[in-house]
Amino acid sequence: MGARVTLAEVAKEAGVSPPTVSKVLNGRSDVSSTTRVKVERLLEAHGYRRRTSSPSRSPLVELVFHELDSVWAMELVQGVETAAKANRATVVLTRSGTRHAPAPDWIEGVLRRRPLGVVLVFSSLPAEMKHRLRSRDIPFVIVDPAGDPDPDVPSVGSANWAGGLAATRHLTDHGHQRVAIITGFEDMLCSLARLDGYRSAMTMAGLTIDQRLVRFGHFDVQSGFEHGMDLLAGPDRPTAIFAGSDLHALGVLEAARVRGLRVPEDLSVVGYDDVPLAQWSSPPLTTVHQPLRHMAEEATRMLFRPDGPGRAAQRIELASHLVVRQSTAPPEGGAAGA
Repeated sequence: MGARVTLAEVAKEAGVSPPTVSKVLNGRSDVSSTTRVKVERLLEAHGYRRRTSSPSRSPLVELVFHELDSVWAMELVQGVETAAKANRATVVLTRSGTRHAPAPDWIEGVLRRRPLGVVLVFSSLPAEMKHRLRSRDIPFVIVDPAGDPDPDVPSVGSANWAGGLAATRHLTDHGHQRVAIITGFEDMLCSLARLDGYRSAMTMAGLTIDQRLVRFGHFDVQSGFEHGMDLLAGPDRPTAIFAGSDLHALGVLEAARVRGLRVPEDLSVVGYDDVPLAQWSSPPLTTVHQPLRHMAEEATRMLFRPDGPGRAAQRIELASHLVVRQSTAPPEGGAAGA
């Protein structure tokens, strides 16, 4: 049968009716889990893809996050919305799963909605989800993946290593020698890439990395504050901190205030992302500009290409650059740690 398998043939092999196979294809809930699994396995085994003559999809782009409560997320939302609007589509927001993958029950809903395409802010998609989307001819793209997407998954990210290098070199060029870093979780590709950029810059400056100054945690204000309070507690505190996100940096600024330290006179701080809030912090934040809106726009535009993103999987990486404001300066009294 191969790729030319019909629904009737799948139904016969599964021992069910063609309407039941159709229900499975469309994510209908009135099918037993046993039957659904059997049909899905047959569809995958035969490489089934919905024919182009199938009913038209809804004029929707589905954007799927594991969290929506940050300014970072809102930048991505606006980017997707801009590109979707240009293609006369509406954006549907879905919160589901963890930072690694959507929750298992998400896939049933998206099959029922039949959107034009899906933009996912995750590190990967389980093989079963990839097959089910492709068999229904629903294209998908991962934006700013937290992990390392499979080679067959189209994705859009930014130059995290270069961003980490630029942020840290800015501090070492100012004369700082004790430079701390607060980054994201160790199982996130972007966290490790920024950390590698930090390490490269420290090595280029001939500086030894104190592992006590390397911290991992959530990309949020609370994590930045807690690590900042700890890093700034002792007499051998760092004179500069590279925060792996602007939210981290805002937490560090508050920790410095609580510890009675002035920024940038006593402590230099560099953030990451350049969200709109960064220019309104006190002092305005030096940060690495990550083109979040552009990344989201590019991912969404990929959905509307004639050949579709899934037929020519690719990884697009956009440039990042340092934006210098007032939260960084040379350490007082000469080179840090001297």
